[in-house]
Amino acid sequence: MTAPLLSLHGIGKTFGSVTVLRDVDFAVQAGRVMALVGENGAGKSTLMKIVTGIHDPDKGGEIRFKGQPVRFHTPRQAMDAGIAIIHQELNLLPGLSVAENIFLGREPRTRFGSIDWSTMKARAAGLLARLKQDHVSPGAPLGRMGVGTQQMVEIARALSLDAEVIIMDEPTDALTDVETRILFEVIRSLKAEGKAIVYISHRLSEIFALCDDVTVLRDGQMVHTGTVADLTEADLIRHMVGREITDQYPHAKCPPGKVRLEVKNAVADGVEDVSFTARAGEVVGFAGLMGAGRTELARAIYGANRLQTGTVEVDGVPVPLKSPRDGVRAGIAYVTEDRKADGLIQPHSIRFNMALGALGRLSRGPVVDRRRETSAVAEYMKAFAVKAPDMDCPVNTLSGGNQQKVSLAKSLLTQPKIVILDEPTRGVDVGARREIYVLINKLKEQGLCVLLMSSDMPELLGLSDRILVLSHGRLTGSFDRGQATQEGIMERAVA
Repeated sequence: MTAPLLSLHGIGKTFGSVTVLRDVDFAVQAGRVMALVGENGAGKSTLMKIVTGIHDPDKGGEIRFKGQPVRFHTPRQAMDAGIAIIHQELNLLPGLSVAENIFLGREPRTRFGSIDWSTMKARAAGLLARLKQDHVSPGAPLGRMGVGTQQMVEIARALSLDAEVIIMDEPTDALTDVETRILFEVIRSLKAEGKAIVYISHRLSEIFALCDDVTVLRDGQMVHTGTVADLTEADLIRHMVGREITDQYPHAKCPPGKVRLEVKNAVADGVEDVSFTARAGEVVGFAGLMGAGRTELARAIYGANRLQTGTVEVDGVPVPLKSPRDGVRAGIAYVTEDRKADGLIQPHSIRFNMALGALGRLSRGPVVDRRRETSAVAEYMKAFAVKAPDMDCPVNTLSGGNQQKVSLAKSLLTQPKIVILDEPTRGVDVGARREIYVLINKLKEQGLCVLLMSSDMPELLGLSDRILVLSHGRLTGSFDRGQATQEGIMERAVA
């Protein structure tokens, strides 16, 4: 095998008293796709941030690019050298246009020094066409786009750099199956052009479908590297978590109780005349393609989006939903799909974020009971296995998966009757996913009603007691657990 295009040797990284990486070796070849996998907090994103100049490694490590030792101190230095990264958390400016986001800081100029808008929009249109996003206008404000479209814009920006090494950190988390297939086609074409791809994903099926090689990190150390063809999925999981995991989608059989939630003829932004019921002790899954209206329906039930017509009843009582506060008062909790923008206040601590929605029950009069707050937060940190130095650690220093756990715990601390989970395992590793699934089963057993909005079909099929299908804001199908198939659901999703 030829010398690697990019290689790292003896890389370590410590933040304060916490060691995140310890003596890590990593290499990727030109014309190959290297998977980088591990549990949340294993150090994957930190390692790639060292490669791209966001973090400096501890002393003693070496990075070589194209055979030469390098050390990047800013992301711009890495980009100029030919290394691009697509971050797990979107790194875009919603107030700017699609084209401006793609070429931010690298705008084409006229001979007079001003921005060449026509050239920039034309180049953006070409990149979007490569990603089969012809329907997206380069001049449209990015903030009006859905999360999936914004992710494709992030990918287009990386492609615009014409980099030799492209790092993709959970690139399909917000993409539909169709968009994921398009991305895979693009990755294969980049591979054929001799580009080196580093692919980080918790979706193991993607690793086996796309990647040539795999490196596994566990607790900040490299525990395995080799070709994907030499591993089974069980082998890969064992390397990642250090133990066997069976029954990835555990399903608790609970007799459903009384009707806990009834939605009647709901009409809202992106929702057209939707009616359904959900019972205590039941998981109702919601399937649909991107833009089908799952998130819009969830937000309307919670009170974040205003219902234009229709009603929501909890335990047979109509609930006036003018704001999320009304939803919380009615016993409805909502875990958003976009934890960075909507779910958490990033600079604040785990303690602050978890307790924020439950201050009423954690206070004595107008004063927060710190002892009660500390006890509750500690209990949920332990239950969710949140990896952090302490509860006063800012959430923006946590891995994406650990942030998701904090977002889940924040909602459950309100002690709801109904829990709406919108893409609850996005960016969460295989071990932590199963922990969340076990938690969902516990919520069922406690008599809670769970609405599961997910683009992960095995997750929906494995966890749900019933699956409702949305298409263009309308309810187009309903399947009991024993009847639901991927083919049947997709048929109704495109109806």
